[in-house]
Amino acid sequence: MKAIETIKEQDFEQRVLGAEQPVLLEFGAVWCGPCKRLEPELAQLSQEWGDRLQVLSVDVDEASDLAMQFMVLSVPTLILFHNGEAVKRVSGFQPLQRLKETFEPYLVVHH
Repeated sequence: MKAIETIKEQDFEQRVLGAEQPVLLEFGAVWCGPCKRLEPELAQLSQEWGDRLQVLSVDVDEASDLAMQFMVLSVPTLILFHNGEAVKRVSGFQPLQRLKETFEPYLVVHH
């Protein structure tokens, strides 16, 4: 299972806001225990929903402007971006099933 890709702050606009499919962005930190527990869950989600969703991560210590812009006060915080907008966010460790229940409604394909 591949690890979640960590992107730099300067890549945010292109990789997240400009993405064609929804992007679930984890705001985390290397010193954050719950982030470490969350990452395998995110990797699993990425594997299962790879065609519907892209999962990326940013380090709040390296992307502090981004964390401030989205008022990320605690890590981990997950924000789902769709068409360049933040549509849903959750904070803290979430097991895989809860992640699915939280974000699946936003991935329904509208025809």
